[in-house]
Amino acid sequence: MKLQHFLAVLGAQTALLLALIAQQELRLASPTTVLLETAPVDPRDLLRGDYVILGYKISTLTNSLWDSPAFAKTPEGTTVFVSLEKRGPFHEAVQISQSLPPQEPSRVVLQGRVAHSWNTNVTRVEYGLERYYVKEGTGNPRGKITVEAAVPADGKAAIKNVFLDGKPYAEAMRQQPRE
Repeated sequence: MKLQHFLAVLGAQTALLLALIAQQELRLASPTTVLLETAPVDPRDLLRGDYVILGYKISTLTNSLWDSPAFAKTPEGTTVFVSLEKRGPFHEAVQISQSLPPQEPSRVVLQGRVAHSWNTNVTRVEYGLERYYVKEGTGNPRGKITVEAAVPADGKAAIKNVFLDGKPYAEAMRQQPRE
């Protein structure tokens, strides 16, 4: 009897782990990708190691981008949808909505959450793309970082690739001189 309980618990844990992995792999398999500009900061997580905090230009948005001016005072933690259009090599924000807007061929929609903002003229949005874990000792990049994010239809994006001065992150960090 105890063996059956143990096996049931083990099976449930394994199924949960496999479901989480499958969910992430489905996001990364999305045919839609966007290239985003970033501004890195160098922290360290004691449990997970080095990572780079990525701040995106599409994270600080003027309130004029709201599809309805009444939503400009949306509370922190509210789910929002940010419509992006490609402008040059990067995608830029063109609209913020509280509901998933209809699909348009020229736009990609990212789902995010309103973050704390001290400026009443802007809305700060976090997309779940703000941390990129790296090999120990490589969390202090020097150069321009860009992110390629896979964006499925629901807008919950995942980091697909990170580039430092146009090269894959790991390769670029191997070429940078150590301090």
